[in-house]
Amino acid sequence: MAAGVKSAALWAAAVLGLGILLWLLAPVLAPFATAAVLAYVLNPSVNLVCRAGGGLVGRWFAVLVVEALFIVLTTGLALMIVPILAVEMPLMRDQLPGLLDALNAFLQPHLLKLGIHFAVDQAGIKAFVSTYLNANFESSLALLLDSLKIGGSVALAVVGNLLLVPVVLFYLLVEWDSLLVALRGLTPPRLRTVMDGFFAEANGVMGQYLRGQLMVMGALAVYYAAALALFGLDLAIPIGVFTGLAVFVPYVGFAIGLLLASLASILQFASGAGFEYALLVVAAVYGVGQLLESFVLVPRLVGERIGLHPLAVIFALMAFGQLFGFVGVLLALPLSALLLVAVRRLLPRLHGSSVDNAGAP
Repeated sequence: MAAGVKSAALWAAAVLGLGILLWLLAPVLAPFATAAVLAYVLNPSVNLVCRAGGGLVGRWFAVLVVEALFIVLTTGLALMIVPILAVEMPLMRDQLPGLLDALNAFLQPHLLKLGIHFAVDQAGIKAFVSTYLNANFESSLALLLDSLKIGGSVALAVVGNLLLVPVVLFYLLVEWDSLLVALRGLTPPRLRTVMDGFFAEANGVMGQYLRGQLMVMGALAVYYAAALALFGLDLAIPIGVFTGLAVFVPYVGFAIGLLLASLASILQFASGAGFEYALLVVAAVYGVGQLLESFVLVPRLVGERIGLHPLAVIFALMAFGQLFGFVGVLLALPLSALLLVAVRRLLPRLHGSSVDNAGAP
């Protein structure tokens, strides 16, 4: 019994030490962790390209092809915002005076009932709009550079990570099979069977997770596009599809989609149906969408597929986000799935050792 408790304590101390080390190195490890997860996801595609080439295609070339396609797809998703903004910006510039009058008329009666005297600073907002929305390319570039000077360290960190991740991803994909062989070689021979079983089960769980996540993205893209179109929003399809596909970045994708939908709804409906209808459209569609994603789709299509309880899914997102920030939120579910596999395999061994020691004379 004492040996089993000692073994459990050693494992707990090792996990705690590893957690503290990861927390301390989180800013440095973030691009490497992101590249490692992407390498795991893209490695089957690289193998497929190699097999399709019939041995004539080198692995480095297959990696270049797959990584280039991945970058094009992710960049294309980000650039879906451009045509939306190209429509919204001129409308915002032209309709702003009328929108400000409508906003004043909408807010003042309600605020006066509460004893709050409030008025929109139309002159200040118009000056802001004339500075930013009417600026030419050179002026816009100057404003952007000024903003980068203010948050220079943050901007450099973001740009540095964006440049580092593709480089690390390339080397990981090229050396992926060699890395797995080296990792297996570092494992003591008596534990290799256990490690092989762990990686086999982890592969199955991660495959289930990726398929579930793709199903969530597709379902939400259809929902947001259809729901916004049902309310008559002109930009329903691009905004809805973008919001649905961008949910692979938890919170951030939803927030950007919500902002774009709010702007489009106010610009289209505020001068006609009124601010109440414009706000109701966004609140109804995105409120229901968030409930659908958080309490139905992710727990059912992702959580159940990887064996995580819905409450565990919510806790994992919050815990990893608190520890590792945005990257932690992004990697919360796949890392939780791997931890779950490890716990499933560890507990029977601990219980077995405890039973054996309890029965020993």
